[in-house]
Amino acid sequence: MTTPDQNLDPTLVALGDALEQGARADLAQTAATPALRRVRSRRSTRAIVIGVAALLVAVPGIAIGAKTLIGTDSVARSMPAGTLALLGTDPTCTVVTEGLEYHCILARVPAPEVQNWKGTVEPTVDDTSHVNGGCRSLRSDGLEWQCYLGQTAVDQEIIGQGFLGEYSSGPGVG
Repeated sequence: MTTPDQNLDPTLVALGDALEQGARADLAQTAATPALRRVRSRRSTRAIVIGVAALLVAVPGIAIGAKTLIGTDSVARSMPAGTLALLGTDPTCTVVTEGLEYHCILARVPAPEVQNWKGTVEPTVDDTSHVNGGCRSLRSDGLEWQCYLGQTAVDQEIIGQGFLGEYSSGPGVG
């Protein structure tokens, strides 16, 4: 059985508890069965243990990969959600520091409301319509951006502390 201070994923905890319960039941049954059935049972138990061990290794790796994929996609969606001029630019982002900093490239130039985008800062808005960070343009054509989430965007002086987490009724204009 697991203890609360282990901070494990609930799915892994349930899987471990089920494995432990199954092993106990299997051991109890093995003690009451003939020797030939015990050999088969040990092989079955060994296969189950190997399968569960493989899952314990694979599941966190898949979860981490999914989080990264969701993180970069979410940041890409948050750019035009925060700034109307970035609508239709089709950003693609890569992780610089997971959950904090992303490097984003736009497939199309932003709307021409700004002559020189270099150094321009714009807020980002998450899927719940709240300001979650911001981005700074690295090029005058506005095709390359460095984006920061949460307090890091405040520290980078892209958005103000009071703006972080505020509700946004739609992309900002101007």
